[in-house]
Amino acid sequence: MNMPQHLTLLVAIILVHAAVAFPTDRRAVAGRDKKAAWEDMNVMAHGLLQLGQALKEHVDKTKAQMRDVNARLKAFNFTVAELERKQLERDEASQERNKGVEEEREKPVARPAEEASGRAEEVKAQSDDIHSRMDRLEEKVDAVLKGPALVSNHSNHTGVPFIQRLVAAQNRRIDQLVEKIKQQQEKLEKQSLHLQTLQIKVAQKRIKSHRRRDEETALRGEPQEPSRDASGLARDCHHLFLRGKQVSGVYKIQPQNSQPFNVFCEMTSEGGWTVIQKRHDGSENFNQLWESYKKGFGNLEGEFWLGLENIRALSSQGQYVLQVELSDCAGEQQHEARYRFRLEGEEKKFALHLEQEASSGTQEIITTPKESGLPFSTADRDNDLASDVNCAALLSGGWWFSDCGGSNLNGRYPRRQCALRRQQSRRRALFWTSTRGRDAPLSGTLLKIAPATIKQ
Repeated sequence: MNMPQHLTLLVAIILVHAAVAFPTDRRAVAGRDKKAAWEDMNVMAHGLLQLGQALKEHVDKTKAQMRDVNARLKAFNFTVAELERKQLERDEASQERNKGVEEEREKPVARPAEEASGRAEEVKAQSDDIHSRMDRLEEKVDAVLKGPALVSNHSNHTGVPFIQRLVAAQNRRIDQLVEKIKQQQEKLEKQSLHLQTLQIKVAQKRIKSHRRRDEETALRGEPQEPSRDASGLARDCHHLFLRGKQVSGVYKIQPQNSQPFNVFCEMTSEGGWTVIQKRHDGSENFNQLWESYKKGFGNLEGEFWLGLENIRALSSQGQYVLQVELSDCAGEQQHEARYRFRLEGEEKKFALHLEQEASSGTQEIITTPKESGLPFSTADRDNDLASDVNCAALLSGGWWFSDCGGSNLNGRYPRRQCALRRQQSRRRALFWTSTRGRDAPLSGTLLKIAPATIKQ
């Protein structure tokens, strides 16, 4: 709030009169006419009284603005209360309505929530603006107080201290108004947090509604539609395929109850596969520790590990299958196997459960049925079944080790030729053991998952 221009001119006139009425030369003062000095003092006192009156009007205007802010806050509180009441009514009615009515009900709840949120931001911005103006007003009042203080040092006139006390009282009232604004701002912030909580509840109800619809559709044996969450993202690569995405590449997905993340989708004639591991040239170092394997690493356009948390989020949405594709050191022969696949969470050390399908390849690649449920191990998290050695530290990389045998598709990538590779120890390189018991060196691996409903 800027001080009116006439107040500025008035202060300038008062200062000029003060300078004329109180010159620094005491001998000149003694020679002046006393009557003229008293007239100047009267002019100055009159000016100060006018200044005090102007400040009073200024504070009255500020009080009016504060009343407007309070009225807005009361309207906002009423809106939030109405929103809560409507939400409770909808919660009670949701148990008696079918899923179609529930979806139509959630939309009008979200819109008032967004409108209330916008109003909250608007009122908060207005409150911040008034607070800023109050700060500037305090600075100007302090500057005015310094002027009468200087004048009082040169005069014993009784009007000057009275005006100074009046201005100080007005300053205290302004401080009280500022404190009230701060309190209202704190209440506004609490209401905003409460509003965000309501929005989260609405989003969770929408997700549960979609999940119930999918379960009912599956029980009826009907084909499921590609699921979407509030963000509109598909939950895996096969849902992208059902939406018409036919080109392999990097896409963003969002599994249920998970944050969005990027994946590499391999689109085939049978559907969309989400690739969880790929190796072909040794450009990425797979000798990583637990946190890296948990979060994922590498380049989705090259070699990478998607991350145990992301794989877990995908597999927890329903029944998934894992397909393993391997190429030998010459890159000529392909081995393929398919398993029913399930991955536990970190609380169970990301234990892997596999069941090889009858239509899968003729050779075991990852593990045997008796070893299903192996926990994941890295050099800094020894979870293997070997009691005398850390298989991850011995063989390099992270994997579902049993007794350091069977397979390790995340081992060190051999960089020599195929003939030389066979002469080397397989201990720290990519390997898998066939049913014939022979170790086969590898030059490429591809692990990908898709819903079990994908075409065989």
